[in-house]
Amino acid sequence: MLKLKHPLAFLDLETTGVNVVKDRIIEIYVLKVNPDNSTVEYHKIVNPGIKIPPEVTAIHGIRNEDVVDKPGFADISQSLQNFLGDCDIAGYNSNKFDVPMLIEEFLRCGIDFDITKRKLIDVQNIFHKMEPRTLKAAYRFYCGRELHDAHDAKADTKATYEILLSQIEKYKDAEYVDHEGKLSKPVKNDVDALYKFSYNHKNVDLAGHIGINRKGVEVFNFGKYKGKSVMEVFKKEPQYYDWMMKADFPLSTKNVIKKIKLKAAADDSGFIFKEG
Repeated sequence: MLKLKHPLAFLDLETTGVNVVKDRIIEIYVLKVNPDNSTVEYHKIVNPGIKIPPEVTAIHGIRNEDVVDKPGFADISQSLQNFLGDCDIAGYNSNKFDVPMLIEEFLRCGIDFDITKRKLIDVQNIFHKMEPRTLKAAYRFYCGRELHDAHDAKADTKATYEILLSQIEKYKDAEYVDHEGKLSKPVKNDVDALYKFSYNHKNVDLAGHIGINRKGVEVFNFGKYKGKSVMEVFKKEPQYYDWMMKADFPLSTKNVIKKIKLKAAADDSGFIFKEG
């Protein structure tokens, strides 16, 4: 049982995106644990007042038609505030996302949701601090030994090799469910499979400034054009390309946008651009 002085509200939000300023809440679920450890739930589907992007729907399954007749956040804000009362708040990655998003929504409704007297518990932070994602921690976890010469290039490289061997053995029959609900056994003694599983295929450049959406289109991962087609932006605003080429971006990123710019120019001229 949890030892509580005040109720503890476990909070999770589904939203239209991850931008606290521009995005909105679609679904809110709160599990309130009272000091006697009894529980009570609060659950609402909310009309965000803006369109839900299809790539977001693919993650949580909530469609625009599902929220048409639902109340807006303003309509439920008072009942939610009353439900939370003097609760402390817990969640997973809640300090970085759920709590700031909730406060932003409250403020839009004129409600100053004061967190200065509330205790905020982020389960993800506890997880990351107790199970650090360092090479030394990975070596201890997978190989059962201490890495005494950490940060020595030779020792680190050999440790990484041993960790991969241990991962292949440990997860050879382990199942993995991705964000789309697809089940697979991806960790196997096969380089192609390991590459497919471990590489971030959502980024076009290594630094992650340019991503790729579900339609296979290169999009910006930063700035005022985040989520917008790189090619279309360069066509409409050539000076943005010039700025990127002069700014402090990695050369590898500049090579990527240079290819996209050339492809855009070739498409406009009626020629098919081929790399190489």
